[in-house]
Amino acid sequence: MPSRKKTSMFASAFCTCVSSFVVICVVLATPQWVSSEVRFSRTGTAVTVSLTYGLFSGTCEQFVDAGLQVSKTTFQVSEALSSSSSSSSRSLVVATIVVLVLALLSSLLSAGFTCTNAVSNPYQTFLGPIGVYTWNSLCGVLTLTAMILFPVNVEGNSLSEELAHSCSGSLQEHLGSKHNYGYSYWIMLLILLLNIASLIIIYFYDHARYSKKKEQERPIENAPKDVILF
Repeated sequence: MPSRKKTSMFASAFCTCVSSFVVICVVLATPQWVSSEVRFSRTGTAVTVSLTYGLFSGTCEQFVDAGLQVSKTTFQVSEALSSSSSSSSRSLVVATIVVLVLALLSSLLSAGFTCTNAVSNPYQTFLGPIGVYTWNSLCGVLTLTAMILFPVNVEGNSLSEELAHSCSGSLQEHLGSKHNYGYSYWIMLLILLLNIASLIIIYFYDHARYSKKKEQERPIENAPKDVILF
């Protein structure tokens, strides 16, 4: 059975890993990734398309300069992009989803490893702190990758403009866009913090275990040679 100190530290790391798993689920499920206002010209007037969307779904509404507002509609991101001529935006959306699903699996494996160490002393080295380091680091890297891919898609591939075209017909010249990233995007920073917290907890446990092991070996190293021979 593991010591009480080991159980408490790995149990704390388990809580942070489970919290990371829950936050990733929230990130994937909520459509508040970005809010965009895209302006287009249309035969004598200007139209502003307001979009709020995530990786799977979103809403859009139109505002005409004369004061007319079109009712809000809901759209599916995959369907809207399937009718678009550009495939790069669709590919990056799929890539972001895949990266977050892999981060979800990494956090789940990390939670499993910390739970195993909290209740037992596994013989395999990789099932110990090394495994926790590996899966937490991988989850953090994948989350950071998703945080980079999505803005690249919005800013570089004009994702909001493509979705605006699918929400409204007869739009002509693009006049400008404004983007504000929502809580579904920014809470990915919390995932990074939770992964860092898990790594710090396991590091302190590993460091304390190593120091204790050295202290136990030191009396033998400092003992006189005749005592050792005896």
